[in-house]
Amino acid sequence: METGEFSLTLEWAQGYEFVADFHQARLGPLVMDEPPPLGEGRGPNAARVLAAAVGNCLAASALYCLRKARVEVRGLHAEVRGRLVRNERGRLRVGRIEVKIRPEVVPSDLDRMARCLELFEDFCVVTQSVRAGIDVKVEVEPRPVGG
Repeated sequence: METGEFSLTLEWAQGYEFVADFHQARLGPLVMDEPPPLGEGRGPNAARVLAAAVGNCLAASALYCLRKARVEVRGLHAEVRGRLVRNERGRLRVGRIEVKIRPEVVPSDLDRMARCLELFEDFCVVTQSVRAGIDVKVEVEPRPVGG
C-alpha cells in the first residue's frame, strides 16, 4: 500500500491534450484531453479521470473487504456516473458522482457480505478525500523562453 507523498507530471502536447506521467516503471503515460469542441477527445478529461478514480477506489476497497471476509468474488463491475453542474458564479463543477458496484458472488456468500457493505467506503482514500474536500495549493511559475 502506498503511503506518504507521491508525484506525477503533466506535459502539454497540443490543443488541450496533456500527457500524464506517473513516474512508475510499469505504467505508460495517460493522454488526457477535453472533448470537442474545445479539445479533440484523444483521452479522458480531468472530470472523467476524477470519476474513474472514485469508482476504482470504491471497487478496489469493496473487493479487498470481500476477499478478507472470504467471499468468493467471481467478477466485479462498477458503473460510474458523473454530473457537471454550475456553481453560483456560473463555473462548471463536478457536482455529483454516483457509483454502482456489482460483485458477482456465489449465493452462499451473500450473508458474509453485510459487514463489508457497512465498512468498505470508509477505507477508500480517494472517495473520502473528495467527500471531505482536498486542500489544493497552486503555484504558477512562468519560465521565459526565447523571444
